[in-house]
Amino acid sequence: MEFRVLGPVEVRRDGHRVAFSGAKLHTVLAALLLARDEVVSDERLCRLLWGWAPPATVSAQLYTYISRLRKILGDEVMIDRRPPGYAMSIGNATVDLNEFEKLALGGREALIKEDFERAGELLRDALARWNGQPFANATEYLADAEAPRLTEARAVTLEHRIAADLALGRHEQITGELTGLVAEFPLRERIRCQLMTALCRSGRQADAIHLYHHGRAVLADELGVNPGEELQATYRALLDGTLDRWQGAAPAVRAGARPRPSGPSAAAPAMLPPDTVDFTGRGAELDLVCRALTPDAQGAGRPRRVLVTGMAGLGKTALAVHAAHRCQRHFPDGQLYADLRAADGTPRHPARVLRRLLRALGPMDDVPANDDQDQLVRLYRERTRGRQLLIVLDNASGAAQLGPLLPNTPEPAVLVTGRTALPTVAGAHTVALAPLAPRDSLELLAAAAGPARVAAAPCAASAIVEHCAGLPLALRIVGTRIAARPHCTPDRLARRLADPLTRLRELHSGDLDVHTSLLPSWRALEPEVRAVFPALAALGAQPFPAAEAATELDLPEAEAERLLEALADAALLEVSGADEWGQPCYLFHPLVRLFALSLEEGRAPVPGGPAGRAEHNRRLTHRP
Repeated sequence: MEFRVLGPVEVRRDGHRVAFSGAKLHTVLAALLLARDEVVSDERLCRLLWGWAPPATVSAQLYTYISRLRKILGDEVMIDRRPPGYAMSIGNATVDLNEFEKLALGGREALIKEDFERAGELLRDALARWNGQPFANATEYLADAEAPRLTEARAVTLEHRIAADLALGRHEQITGELTGLVAEFPLRERIRCQLMTALCRSGRQADAIHLYHHGRAVLADELGVNPGEELQATYRALLDGTLDRWQGAAPAVRAGARPRPSGPSAAAPAMLPPDTVDFTGRGAELDLVCRALTPDAQGAGRPRRVLVTGMAGLGKTALAVHAAHRCQRHFPDGQLYADLRAADGTPRHPARVLRRLLRALGPMDDVPANDDQDQLVRLYRERTRGRQLLIVLDNASGAAQLGPLLPNTPEPAVLVTGRTALPTVAGAHTVALAPLAPRDSLELLAAAAGPARVAAAPCAASAIVEHCAGLPLALRIVGTRIAARPHCTPDRLARRLADPLTRLRELHSGDLDVHTSLLPSWRALEPEVRAVFPALAALGAQPFPAAEAATELDLPEAEAERLLEALADAALLEVSGADEWGQPCYLFHPLVRLFALSLEEGRAPVPGGPAGRAEHNRRLTHRP
């Protein structure tokens, strides 16, 4: 069986096209293929099918599409339900995208070795896998999300194939093709360089000079920038008559240095999630992270390790991804990203993460089929050695998980996020996030909800900021809900948040949920720590020492302090100064305290009648 996504989404069996119709069915199939055996959540499928306006019958329709696919594909393909979504295993079937990536990578490696005939053959074979616009018969939501990266990969492969042709002296044969490509991609400077090279070698220097000035004008008009280093170098070489056979290839190939191609499975991976468009606040923390990641001549030879810590919902991932995008130019060999937490909140096994990173770093031919972790670690460290990479490891759970994922040479920089300090990241710059200040909270709320909506209801906005207690996740949830209801004022939502009994239930929007974000931290606790967590919340909203916790729990003070420290290590408690005797005091974040009390409520429902309700309210708002 053969699957195709580099053009219309198709299934072929024994060389014949399998007939099935419907943009949504093609979308579900393409999403599962692109995940490469990973789980695609119901939420993501919903977005790819219906955008931001899903129908009320989402679950039923998803089930119908999956059932139809199972019937169409038969026993050769397995589609499993793995909460919170579905995963597909295609067995011995092929996917044109995988073949394209493998051939393109082989072609680039041949180009580096100056085996130009072999490089041209492989790269042409890779491009032959294309059959039109990717996902042409799927939904626009899938095309918008996935087609740009594939189109970029095709363009890069074209550039490398043309570099091979130029090196073989085929400039006259490809001049017409390059002219069309410059018209198709007027902002791609490398293709313009290649056409200038071909024109120069064909004795058309005047046309090559005109092409440079035209490109300079296009870049200025469209982007407001000057030509890049490669285009300027090509122009200088054209003027002084030194435009040699290497011009038009990748600069790294010409210099004999490590290649820096881009695109899926290339030597220069680009795995970072999209940047947060409305990133707000955290200016000081962002500067700390960026300075720690930036190469420093005085610190040459020292590993660059940065650890961002804080409780769930404080925006660790948003900060890390924003900083990584900001520092991209310092990492020409690419950026790797891995979420170390699965969709259900459990830690991912290091071997599975390593396989994903190795797939981005190069061919999988020498990667063991089984999860031999020692072998995977060896390959991973070989492929990262000496390369200017930025590796972002998100949601690390502990040393056992993180250790195998750290390179053993200083060139790659590593940015880790986790709830607390991790001893594995020795010598790391640690940036501990605190809740946002009220001013930054209001700015984030305005960015998510719309400045006009917040400005029109200043009292409600202030109340919302107070109830969210500086937690970026909570503020973004509320802002999203306000933005989604243009005819409702924020006042009603502010009133609903004012009630501690319902506040956590209100802090939910789509796949964003404060209660759900805190659950992995609680589940990771030792059973004895988990058991006392709700009882400690009854101590109230003010700081308390271990002695007071010991009284509440009926435990020795030393034992109570051990449990409190475990909660602080899990970022479910804050250490807040000391009491008059110099003993450390502990403090619940307001929303974490409501979360703890909700766990107690889940085990033992609030007694009926006014007395029971009054006691529950007292626990929420007062210290006993």
